[in-house]
Amino acid sequence: MKTSGRTSAAGVVVGALALSAFAAPAAQAADTGITVSRVVVNGGKSVIVGTSEEKEPPITFRVTLPSGYTSADMSTWSARPFLYHGTTVAKGAESGGLRTGIYTCYPTTPRIADCEGSLYIDPRYDLDSNNDATTWKIGVLTQLWKPGGGLKAEQPVTASGTVKVKRWAKATVNASPEPVTKGRTITVTGSLKRADWVKHTYTGYAGKSVSLQFRKKGSSVYSTVKTATSSSTGALRTTAKASVDGYWRWSFGGSSTSGTATAAGDFVDVR
Repeated sequence: MKTSGRTSAAGVVVGALALSAFAAPAAQAADTGITVSRVVVNGGKSVIVGTSEEKEPPITFRVTLPSGYTSADMSTWSARPFLYHGTTVAKGAESGGLRTGIYTCYPTTPRIADCEGSLYIDPRYDLDSNNDATTWKIGVLTQLWKPGGGLKAEQPVTASGTVKVKRWAKATVNASPEPVTKGRTITVTGSLKRADWVKHTYTGYAGKSVSLQFRKKGSSVYSTVKTATSSSTGALRTTAKASVDGYWRWSFGGSSTSGTATAAGDFVDVR
């Protein structure tokens, strides 16, 4: 439980949630009377997931409770955001969807709590299809509990807005020969790959436009020299003239299903 001079209540949600950033309007749960609003995930950015690394992007949201319930007592209520796609909100909640991890709620008024925490995504278990790299819908499972125990009401509802979950991409580069005579041609190769959530490895990303960039020694700025298209295996290859010492790299701007990727610069000594 977080301590900050404010009274707080901690809630633990079983499951995992993969969310891209969103700011969703209030979602009203008719059966429970709970309203969830001001939802913000990952600071406004997409969540991009690799093949094995666990991700824990931040989440914040506000909960407004019905009469007779207090924001300081989380033993009597809960509100759990989740993602779903290709089904109804009710079926998304039943199948688990992608859920929040641990969060803490701070009473703002007797019936309003502001909540914060982190999401938990393990691609080895929570993402089992590359089709999961798509736009997800937002749901909230709200629950009320009777004094002393026992579920009183439960209702999954849809919140406005959508969430993108993307596959992590990687780029590599190799420029040769090194060193090279001034004015001669160098060959720049490399690869563009992205996470495969079925094979749990990185596989070639074919048919994508990737920029070849150059940074002069002593400068901090890269400039695009030309573009190339990745092969069927994700391989990259092109040529360029070498005029001064500097660093060469490949840079990919991302897609609707995959994140950006930029290789570390490969230095070429021009003599």
